Amino acid sequence: MHLPDPDRYHRTPYRRTGKSGLQLPEISLGLWHNFGGVDVYENYRDILLTAFDQGITHFDLANNYGPPPGSAEENFGKILAQDLKPYRDELIISSKAGYRMWPGPYGEWGSRKYLISSCDQSLKRMGLDYVDIFYSHRPDPRTPVEETMGALDSLVRQGKALYVGLSNYTAEQTRAALKVLEELGTPCLIHQPKYSLLVREPEEALLGTLVDAGVGCIAFSPLAQGLLTNKYLKGIPEDSRAAKSTGFLQVEQVDGPTLEKVRKLNEIALKRGQSLAQMAIAWLLKDRKVTSVLIGASRTAQLMDSLGALENKTFSAEELQQINDILS
Repeated sequence: MHLPDPDRYHRTPYRRTGKSGLQLPEISLGLWHNFGGVDVYENYRDILLTAFDQGITHFDLANNYGPPPGSAEENFGKILAQDLKPYRDELIISSKAGYRMWPGPYGEWGSRKYLISSCDQSLKRMGLDYVDIFYSHRPDPRTPVEETMGALDSLVRQGKALYVGLSNYTAEQTRAALKVLEELGTPCLIHQPKYSLLVREPEEALLGTLVDAGVGCIAFSPLAQGLLTNKYLKGIPEDSRAAKSTGFLQVEQVDGPTLEKVRKLNEIALKRGQSLAQMAIAWLLKDRKVTSVLIGASRTAQLMDSLGALENKTFSAEELQQINDILS
């Protein structure tokens, strides 16, 4: 059984999630990549336990994380049982359902059938009685929002989730979902949008919507699938995500103009005494509308580098203007 660092809660600041009583670490660990059945157990176990030793209490999963789908939850459950079982009440464990998980018409989207079945499967894979947060992973254009939100409400009432959240919903879709959840008596805790220096759509309407409703915000893909790191400053490395034919970062996204912006952003980061990744995370955390930033890591050293962002989250007006000029 793992013996966590006794000083862990002095290392990572926490922020209140919207108007709720729940606090989340400013940096949370996502298990989207690097924790699946194709990955090395000893490596991701070390990442996860190091994260907890650094005060990261929030671990974010989804039913389809892997690969193969489901394996990230299975692996997390194994580490939880072997290393962290005595500390369950110190952890915030989240999962989601919305993307394709099994064949047939009930294996994806937002029906009551899919969401409740998915949550049951996730709990079984992780060996849990409940998750702390359960998300609708994406809006379903063919299912009434009342049904999707009603399923989330049922999971809370059944004791399978303590809180519920939304992910990948637009501001308009979010407002509709929040209204239904409020009427049901299970308010939305948090929204998880894609948000980074290179993806700023949440600033247009979503962040304001969340603040007005007292809902937290946790940003995913803060490093734009690795673009906002030192990896692509000299082009596309052979071992990078962009070099692969599959995945969420494709060669066409790593174009000349984008790389030029990344290089200029890196110059500002260096002047701040930060890596580009650290500055990208700090830039999100400068805004109190953001509750937490959800990072991934393929190595423990990568995790520790990201945590270095917490050492400097303050930006001068000149730096912010320079960043906006680069990205405009």
